[in-house]
Amino acid sequence: MSFEQCQRMTSFMSGFNKPWFFAGGWAIDLFIGRETRPHQDMEIALFRSDQLILKEYLKDWDFKKVVKGRFYPWGNEFLELPIHELYALNTTNGDELEVLLNEEKDGAWTFRRDRTITHPLKSVWSYSDTGIPYLNPEIVLLYKVKNTREKDHQDFMSIVDLLDDERKQWLRNAIQLHEPEHTWLRFLL
Repeated sequence: MSFEQCQRMTSFMSGFNKPWFFAGGWAIDLFIGRETRPHQDMEIALFRSDQLILKEYLKDWDFKKVVKGRFYPWGNEFLELPIHELYALNTTNGDELEVLLNEEKDGAWTFRRDRTITHPLKSVWSYSDTGIPYLNPEIVLLYKVKNTREKDHQDFMSIVDLLDDERKQWLRNAIQLHEPEHTWLRFLL
């Protein structure tokens, strides 16, 4: 995958009238402005409140809800926590998409694993120079502190020196609340 696929998905989603953004490793690379590692999947994030609107927008896609790592049919029920992930398959061309549902309350993004961790809604996502929306890196990295894999550590190391002091401080505070023994804390001083 390359930024061309991100641009293609952005064009495809241009008629979706709710906020959405690339997540995971693609979000990190979009912030940096170049591909730093191979990506095996495409993840987008949106707010939980917009899930049924997305399903209607992607009506030709086959959706599954992901529950404890297993796929199950998704009817038209509104999905609540702990379900936070959807898998979608475009039945016309075979494109696959992982959709991550994010929480929002009172004008703030809230971390689903610890609702005391919040971020101002207006600064949850940004746009690349070519107009591709992405989840801001400090939030992406917070999701990666639980069960950190090698690719997560690679993402962190590729971006930590590019984060400004405000982003570093927010991430440090959030990790201290959520995973106070995490190794990344020593790089966020």
